[in-house]
Amino acid sequence: MTPQEIEVLIRAYLPDTTATVQSTDNVHFEALVVSPAFTGKRTLQRHRLIYGALGSSIGGDIHALSIQAYTPEEWSARQA
Repeated sequence: MTPQEIEVLIRAYLPDTTATVQSTDNVHFEALVVSPAFTGKRTLQRHRLIYGALGSSIGGDIHALSIQAYTPEEWSARQA
């Protein structure tokens, strides 16, 4: 699985989401996801939403996934 394929899955599952995924080996991935769907959710809930987007790929094609998950407001504040 490629980073681009993961990005497409996340965006399809979470509307109005920005997802950037990187990998050096297409097995271990790092994802930066900014979504209004994360509003009012704790870190674990946010990660579960992303895992939901990736389904059975987790533990299969995706051996490891590091996630940074922010609401648009949180992301804007980090960029300031």
